[in-house]
Amino acid sequence: MNSTYGNQLLIFMDAYSGYNQILMHEDDKAKTSFIIERVTYCYKIMPFGMKNAGATYLRLVNKIFKEQIGKTMEVYVDDTTEAFNMLRQYRMKAESK
Repeated sequence: MNSTYGNQLLIFMDAYSGYNQILMHEDDKAKTSFIIERVTYCYKIMPFGMKNAGATYLRLVNKIFKEQIGKTMEVYVDDTTEAFNMLRQYRMKAESK
């Protein structure tokens, strides 16, 4: 929150709905296959429920915006409760600059 102080404009990008923009690697499409009424389907784009969808999306965004992060963009943790629980679990402390 401190990094947003003094800025005239604050925009939030909904990263959650951005998962559907990541194409599945051709070799991985078969791994997402499922059968409904004798027809086999597979995902062409990364589905929301995949275990590593969040991490994959974060890597993509960090790669795309690497030059802007810390200058004109900031990355934030969506679930602060979970973040603080993880910090407590590993006995770490958060500090602002």
